[in-house]
Amino acid sequence: MAFIRSARPFDAFRALADRRGRPGAELVESLAEARAETRDGPEAWAPAVASRIGLPAAAALGPAGYYADLSAPHGDRHVRVCTATACFAAGGGGHLAEVERELGVAAHTASPRGDVSVQTVRCLGYCYAGPAALDGDTPCAGATLPAQLAGREPPRAPGIPAADDTGDPVLLGGVLCGEPAWRVWPGTVSSGTPEEVRREVAASGLRGRGGAGFRVAAKWEAAGRGPGTVVVANGDEGDPGSYADRLLMEADPGRVLEGLALACFACGAGQGFVLVRSEYPAALARMREAVRRAYADGHLGPSVHGTATSLDIRVVEGAGSYVAGEETALIAELEGGRGCARPRPPYPTEHGLWDAPTVVNNVETLAALPWIVRHGGRTYARRGTPGEAGTKLVCLSERFARPGCYEVELGTPVRRIVTELGGGLRDGAGLTVLQVGGPLGGFLAADALDVPLSEAGLSARGAALGHAGLVAFDQRVAPEDVLRHVWEFAAAESCGACSPCRVGSRRGLEWALAGAPPAKEWERLSRLLAEASLCAFGRRIPPAVHSLVRACGDRLAGWGP
Repeated sequence: MAFIRSARPFDAFRALADRRGRPGAELVESLAEARAETRDGPEAWAPAVASRIGLPAAAALGPAGYYADLSAPHGDRHVRVCTATACFAAGGGGHLAEVERELGVAAHTASPRGDVSVQTVRCLGYCYAGPAALDGDTPCAGATLPAQLAGREPPRAPGIPAADDTGDPVLLGGVLCGEPAWRVWPGTVSSGTPEEVRREVAASGLRGRGGAGFRVAAKWEAAGRGPGTVVVANGDEGDPGSYADRLLMEADPGRVLEGLALACFACGAGQGFVLVRSEYPAALARMREAVRRAYADGHLGPSVHGTATSLDIRVVEGAGSYVAGEETALIAELEGGRGCARPRPPYPTEHGLWDAPTVVNNVETLAALPWIVRHGGRTYARRGTPGEAGTKLVCLSERFARPGCYEVELGTPVRRIVTELGGGLRDGAGLTVLQVGGPLGGFLAADALDVPLSEAGLSARGAALGHAGLVAFDQRVAPEDVLRHVWEFAAAESCGACSPCRVGSRRGLEWALAGAPPAKEWERLSRLLAEASLCAFGRRIPPAVHSLVRACGDRLAGWGP
């Protein structure tokens, strides 16, 4: 197939955007630059950004009012405080009020002089050391967070503890053993074929690690190597409780890029994107530097390693939206629009970014590809379970005695991960409930951990694998507060594209604040959310609530299925 060729890395993307008649990611990036230069709201500066790009004002006001990073008030000093699940579990959410007192400003407002502003976010990827905040781009974490932000203590942000439980890591080889990246790509692009890569990935049984668990080979096949195919590395999936993507992008960005290059080669794509969450500033910088090195080393460009293959990759910064991690919402963000989910069909593999066939794979999925191509798909398939092959990065939250990111084989018992790898809870505390797979994944009671870490095993218990973040709650946080937190997250992060989720999440929060829902109304709302929501965000709310009810018993009477 013919690829767009250019001596300059980003010309291909501009040409593709122009051809499709869409503004592209430049709009959101330009809005972010304008936001950084003013304390005013979007209505004061967004129209001028649109005018410079040759767009109507509405094209800029939409995303400027939607994304949290663009719409939140900004002072000269801007502090983002994490209020996601792991940071909430670390102290029942009390750290936000302490930070507000220390800085003298409430969240989502600026101080009277405009010099300090506080914004709540979900999440910063410091789930192993929370509560956490970003002071500008400087991370602060731990029990003394308010004192760090007040300047009484220096900022502290420990690195991510990581360990392997497999004996031969697929994903953590570079992080733990120093294995260099880009060992597979030069030989593959020079003497291999796209068919060989697709064959090995199909034999591996690799499924997407972003939550949906779709077979990677099947998604690639659906794109059909059509003209203009694009592959996107999704580094904007911010399930609170998981920091695996942050670890890979910061500690081994070359491996992520090599996986993306292999995916592009297999799919016949000449363009690739990496979308990185704005809440991960260090990961963004590392990925951009890794791209620069990859061009310099000949891994990317108009003639990769002297071959006829052309491949351009661009790193784009997100703008603050949980739902933008959903693939259709992510594509909308890359096109310069509001990051809202879109109806399917058509699927992105048919009509995705600028209507081109688009494959979206998450960071952890792509990071497994070099190992699979090097060692063979069948070798990978022997790991894990018969139905769910391979390894998974599991992230344990701050409440564990040994928090960190562990590579385990799928099928590993959850109890073993909690008690042996995690060492149980710190300070001898008792586990009351365990959240698995993100804020809308599901909950397990302390006596119900004898379940394999797999999508099939967890879904049978009303939970979900998701990103495999494990957030532990002890007796300091009441079940009612956990339930309220779930509904607060749902109401705050719903993209608003569909009525069931937009209205239902807020109705559920009202009931949680009131103490309990009317039984018949909750039954109707639960069914409506599960069956009529546009994307998995709304559909996952009832199962998450029901699993928490099962795990906590009578404490949450009235919320049962």
